[in-house]
Amino acid sequence: MPVVVNKYLIGRHFVGIALWPFIVVKDSFLKHDESFINHERIHLRQQAELLVLPFYLIYLIEYVLRLIIYRNSQQAYRNISFEREAYENEENLEYLKKRRPWSFIKYL
Repeated sequence: MPVVVNKYLIGRHFVGIALWPFIVVKDSFLKHDESFINHERIHLRQQAELLVLPFYLIYLIEYVLRLIIYRNSQQAYRNISFEREAYENEENLEYLKKRRPWSFIKYL
């Protein structure tokens, strides 16, 4: 899982993204943030389970639906099932060792 630094990531709140098979970060210090990297690794596992492209499609659909529900982009983002799983487990550095396939479903 290579971590790539790209200081040109768009958006104030956008500091990193998992783009199979890479983790792209805005600042190099994030490469050493274990919780942040674990969060992105959880997304890589989710992407692998869904064979990558369906992950992005479901992510986008879920974001739009939650945006309609919450009428707030940050709240919509934080309630995407993939994000809920990643945020809830980012501090647990052992999570991916015991995580069952398709675990994001329980966060829908």
